[in-house]
Amino acid sequence: MLICIPDILSKQDVADFRRIMDAEKWEDGRSTAGAQSAEVKQNDQLAPDSDVSRALGKRVISALSKNLMFISAAVPLHIFPPLFNRYVPGKFFGEHVDNCIRGDHLTGLRIRTDLSITLFLSEPEEYDGGELVVEDYYGAHRVKLPAGHAVLYPATSLHMVTPVTRGARVSSFFWVQSMIKDAHARRMSFDMDNALQELVTRLGRNDPQVRQLTNIYHNLVRHWAEL
Repeated sequence: MLICIPDILSKQDVADFRRIMDAEKWEDGRSTAGAQSAEVKQNDQLAPDSDVSRALGKRVISALSKNLMFISAAVPLHIFPPLFNRYVPGKFFGEHVDNCIRGDHLTGLRIRTDLSITLFLSEPEEYDGGELVVEDYYGAHRVKLPAGHAVLYPATSLHMVTPVTRGARVSSFFWVQSMIKDAHARRMSFDMDNALQELVTRLGRNDPQVRQLTNIYHNLVRHWAEL
Protein backbone atom coordinates (compact mmCIF):
# COMPACT_ATOMS: atom_id res chain seq x y z
CA MET A 1 0.00 0.00 0.00
CA LEU A 2 1.58 3.26 -1.18
CA ILE A 3 -0.29 6.36 0.01
CA CYS A 4 0.50 9.99 -0.72
CA ILE A 5 -0.50 12.27 2.16
CA PRO A 6 -0.80 15.98 1.34
CA ASP A 7 -0.03 18.95 3.56
CA ILE A 8 1.71 17.33 6.50
CA LEU A 9 3.59 20.62 6.80
CA SER A 10 2.46 24.02 5.54
CA LYS A 11 4.59 25.99 3.09
CA GLN A 12 5.50 28.32 5.94
CA ASP A 13 6.64 25.37 8.05
CA VAL A 14 8.69 24.02 5.15
CA ALA A 15 10.37 27.40 4.67
CA ASP A 16 11.20 27.52 8.38
CA PHE A 17 12.59 23.97 8.29
CA ARG A 18 14.78 24.82 5.30
CA ARG A 19 16.06 28.02 6.88
CA ILE A 20 17.10 26.11 10.00
CA MET A 21 18.56 23.17 8.08
CA ASP A 22 20.54 25.34 5.66
CA ALA A 23 22.46 26.79 8.60
CA GLU A 24 23.49 23.36 9.87
CA LYS A 25 26.48 21.18 9.05
CA TRP A 26 25.65 18.08 7.02
CA GLU A 27 27.42 14.73 7.44
CA ASP A 28 27.82 11.54 5.40
CA GLY A 29 24.47 9.78 5.23
CA ARG A 30 26.07 6.35 5.50
CA SER A 31 26.42 6.80 9.26
CA THR A 32 22.85 5.55 9.77
CA ALA A 33 22.82 2.90 7.02
CA GLY A 34 22.94 -0.84 7.48
CA ALA A 35 25.74 -2.89 5.95
CA GLN A 36 23.92 -3.51 2.66
CA SER A 37 22.50 0.01 2.34
CA ALA A 38 25.84 1.68 3.06
CA GLU A 39 27.25 0.23 -0.16
CA VAL A 40 24.68 2.03 -2.32
CA LYS A 41 24.00 5.17 -0.25
CA GLN A 42 25.44 8.51 -1.37
CA ASN A 43 23.77 11.45 0.36
CA ASP A 44 24.13 13.92 3.22
CA GLN A 45 22.16 14.09 6.43
CA LEU A 46 21.78 16.15 9.55
CA ALA A 47 23.45 14.56 12.57
CA PRO A 48 20.62 12.37 13.94
CA ASP A 49 21.36 13.17 17.58
CA SER A 50 21.80 16.92 17.15
CA ASP A 51 19.49 19.31 18.98
CA VAL A 52 18.28 20.72 15.65
CA SER A 53 17.47 17.32 14.18
CA ARG A 54 15.59 16.25 17.31
CA ALA A 55 13.65 19.52 17.52
CA LEU A 56 12.60 19.38 13.86
CA GLY A 57 11.70 15.71 14.27
CA LYS A 58 9.36 16.54 17.15
CA ARG A 59 7.65 19.12 14.95
CA VAL A 60 7.14 16.50 12.24
CA ILE A 61 5.66 14.01 14.71
CA SER A 62 3.39 16.70 16.16
CA ALA A 63 2.09 17.47 12.67
CA LEU A 64 1.57 13.78 11.91
CA SER A 65 -0.40 13.26 15.12
CA LYS A 66 -2.98 15.77 13.83
CA ASN A 67 -3.23 14.29 10.34
CA LEU A 68 -6.27 12.03 10.13
CA MET A 69 -5.21 10.41 6.85
CA PHE A 70 -1.88 9.36 8.34
CA ILE A 71 -3.53 8.00 11.48
CA SER A 72 -6.04 6.02 9.43
CA ALA A 73 -3.44 4.59 7.03
CA ALA A 74 -0.68 3.80 9.53
CA VAL A 75 -2.58 3.13 12.78
CA PRO A 76 0.71 4.07 14.47
CA LEU A 77 2.00 2.49 17.65
CA HIS A 78 5.54 3.93 17.54
CA ILE A 79 7.14 6.54 15.26
CA PHE A 80 10.91 6.52 14.95
CA PRO A 81 12.52 9.95 15.48
CA PRO A 82 12.57 11.55 12.01
CA LEU A 83 15.88 11.91 10.19
CA PHE A 84 16.75 14.50 7.54
CA ASN A 85 18.73 14.06 4.34
CA ARG A 86 19.87 15.98 1.28
CA TYR A 87 20.80 14.92 -2.24
CA VAL A 88 22.84 17.31 -4.38
CA PRO A 89 24.06 16.62 -7.94
CA GLY A 90 25.73 13.24 -8.17
CA LYS A 91 24.09 11.92 -4.98
CA PHE A 92 21.71 8.95 -4.98
CA PHE A 93 20.56 5.95 -2.95
CA GLY A 94 20.64 2.68 -4.86
CA GLU A 95 18.11 -0.10 -4.55
CA HIS A 96 17.84 -1.37 -0.97
CA VAL A 97 15.46 -2.56 1.72
CA ASP A 98 15.18 -0.87 5.11
CA ASN A 99 16.33 -2.61 8.27
CA CYS A 100 13.56 -4.66 9.87
CA ILE A 101 14.33 -3.30 13.37
CA ARG A 102 15.46 0.24 14.20
CA GLY A 103 16.73 1.35 17.58
CA ASP A 104 17.24 4.86 18.94
CA HIS A 105 20.01 4.90 21.53
CA LEU A 106 18.98 8.26 23.00
CA THR A 107 15.45 7.20 23.92
CA GLY A 108 15.88 3.43 24.02
CA LEU A 109 13.02 3.06 21.54
CA ARG A 110 13.14 -0.07 19.38
CA ILE A 111 10.56 -0.57 16.65
CA ARG A 112 9.61 -3.08 14.00
CA THR A 113 9.67 -1.09 10.76
CA ASP A 114 6.28 -1.81 9.19
CA LEU A 115 6.06 1.42 7.19
CA SER A 116 8.54 3.88 5.72
CA ILE A 117 7.81 7.57 5.23
CA THR A 118 9.44 10.21 3.07
CA LEU A 119 8.36 13.79 3.80
CA PHE A 120 9.44 16.08 0.95
CA LEU A 121 11.01 19.43 1.92
CA SER A 122 11.94 20.59 -1.61
CA GLU A 123 9.54 21.58 -4.35
CA PRO A 124 9.72 19.33 -7.45
CA GLU A 125 10.95 22.20 -9.62
CA GLU A 126 13.90 22.83 -7.29
CA TYR A 127 15.76 19.74 -8.51
CA ASP A 128 16.05 17.26 -11.36
CA GLY A 129 16.19 13.54 -10.69
CA GLY A 130 15.81 12.45 -7.09
CA GLU A 131 12.62 10.44 -7.58
CA LEU A 132 11.76 7.89 -4.93
CA VAL A 133 11.16 4.60 -6.73
CA VAL A 134 9.23 1.96 -4.77
CA GLU A 135 8.79 -1.55 -6.13
CA ASP A 136 5.86 -3.84 -5.38
CA TYR A 137 3.97 -6.67 -7.08
CA TYR A 138 2.48 -4.19 -9.55
CA GLY A 139 5.79 -2.73 -10.71
CA ALA A 140 7.90 0.32 -9.89
CA HIS A 141 6.24 3.53 -8.67
CA ARG A 142 8.09 6.85 -9.07
CA VAL A 143 7.25 9.47 -6.46
CA LYS A 144 8.19 13.16 -6.41
CA LEU A 145 5.80 15.25 -4.32
CA PRO A 146 5.39 18.94 -3.45
CA ALA A 147 7.16 20.19 -0.34
CA GLY A 148 5.17 19.41 2.80
CA HIS A 149 3.62 16.28 1.29
CA ALA A 150 4.61 12.75 2.32
CA VAL A 151 4.49 9.24 0.93
CA LEU A 152 3.82 6.23 3.15
CA TYR A 153 4.83 2.82 1.86
CA PRO A 154 5.69 -0.69 3.13
CA ALA A 155 9.15 -0.87 4.68
CA THR A 156 9.40 -4.34 3.15
CA SER A 157 9.60 -2.78 -0.33
CA LEU A 158 12.74 -2.54 -2.39
CA HIS A 159 13.21 1.15 -3.11
CA MET A 160 15.75 3.71 -4.27
CA VAL A 161 16.35 7.43 -4.87
CA THR A 162 17.50 8.21 -8.41
CA PRO A 163 20.56 10.43 -8.92
CA VAL A 164 20.02 14.16 -8.56
CA THR A 165 21.38 16.10 -11.54
CA ARG A 166 20.40 19.68 -10.58
CA GLY A 167 19.51 21.49 -7.37
CA ALA A 168 18.98 19.83 -4.01
CA ARG A 169 16.42 17.27 -2.86
CA VAL A 170 15.79 17.74 0.87
CA SER A 171 13.51 15.48 2.87
CA SER A 172 12.75 13.82 6.16
CA PHE A 173 12.58 10.05 6.38
CA PHE A 174 11.59 7.68 9.15
CA TRP A 175 9.63 4.57 10.06
CA VAL A 176 6.43 3.52 11.82
CA GLN A 177 5.48 0.43 13.77
CA SER A 178 1.76 -0.04 13.28
CA MET A 179 -0.71 -1.40 15.80
CA ILE A 180 -1.93 -3.57 12.91
CA LYS A 181 1.02 -5.75 11.94
CA ASP A 182 -0.70 -7.50 9.04
CA ALA A 183 -0.43 -5.30 5.94
CA HIS A 184 -3.60 -6.74 4.35
CA ALA A 185 -5.66 -6.06 7.47
CA ARG A 186 -4.18 -2.56 7.70
CA ARG A 187 -5.22 -1.84 4.10
CA MET A 188 -8.75 -3.10 4.75
CA SER A 189 -9.08 -0.91 7.85
CA PHE A 190 -7.93 2.11 5.83
CA ASP A 191 -10.35 1.39 2.98
CA MET A 192 -13.22 0.87 5.42
CA ASP A 193 -12.45 4.08 7.28
CA ASN A 194 -12.43 6.03 3.99
CA ALA A 195 -15.77 4.51 2.99
CA LEU A 196 -17.23 5.36 6.40
CA GLN A 197 -16.13 8.99 6.13
CA GLU A 198 -17.89 9.22 2.75
CA LEU A 199 -21.08 7.80 4.28
CA VAL A 200 -20.86 10.22 7.19
CA THR A 201 -20.68 13.10 4.72
CA ARG A 202 -23.74 11.84 2.85
CA LEU A 203 -25.88 10.43 5.66
CA GLY A 204 -24.59 11.92 8.91
CA ARG A 205 -23.05 10.20 11.92
CA ASN A 206 -26.42 9.31 13.46
CA ASP A 207 -27.67 7.27 10.53
CA PRO A 208 -28.36 3.72 11.87
CA GLN A 209 -26.32 1.98 9.17
CA VAL A 210 -23.40 4.39 9.68
CA ARG A 211 -23.45 3.64 13.42
CA GLN A 212 -23.51 -0.10 12.72
CA LEU A 213 -20.61 0.08 10.25
CA THR A 214 -18.64 2.31 12.63
CA ASN A 215 -19.09 -0.30 15.33
CA ILE A 216 -17.86 -3.03 12.96
CA TYR A 217 -14.84 -0.91 11.99
CA HIS A 218 -13.78 -0.35 15.59
CA ASN A 219 -14.31 -3.99 16.47
CA LEU A 220 -12.15 -5.10 13.55
CA VAL A 221 -9.33 -2.74 14.56
CA ARG A 222 -9.73 -3.92 18.15
CA HIS A 223 -9.35 -7.51 16.91
CA TRP A 224 -6.30 -6.78 14.74
CA ALA A 225 -4.46 -4.31 16.95
CA GLU A 226 -1.40 -5.33 18.97
CA LEU A 227 -0.23 -2.96 21.69
